[in-house]
Amino acid sequence: MSRASKSSPTVPEIVNRKANFEYEILQKFEAGMVLTGSEIKSLRDGKATMGDAYACFDQDRLVLRHMNIALFAQASYLNHEPLRDRLLLLNKSELRKIRHRITEKGLSLVPLRLYFSERGFAKVEIALARGRKSHDKRQALKEKDLDRDQLREL
Repeated sequence: MSRASKSSPTVPEIVNRKANFEYEILQKFEAGMVLTGSEIKSLRDGKATMGDAYACFDQDRLVLRHMNIALFAQASYLNHEPLRDRLLLLNKSELRKIRHRITEKGLSLVPLRLYFSERGFAKVEIALARGRKSHDKRQALKEKDLDRDQLREL
């Protein structure tokens, strides 16, 4: 049986819902992640949260902090630490761009979503973002409500 004809189970996509509300997204990047086996298995089960996660530079490396990947039940003593720092893999030119832009006032690196590529690698979409003020958040909610009302009328 060929590889293309096998039906692969659907792997959930983990989305940071707070990011689009809390931040104004300026530029997106796709990064690979360095993970252990039990982390991959937990991610394939969809057991991760990234509500408080952020990315920052640790020396010359970009790391993702405070992303919670739940313990894998069948891993026994080979399990991972749920909140450990995870190394993000990007090109040097992309790292240089990000480091230059992040020094600007008020910019942060936030993860938007975590998914698996066609080849089965875990990828995280990170974004350069600027934090929204409370009045900007209220304006965004008003626009969202107006759009929803217009869709109902149609």
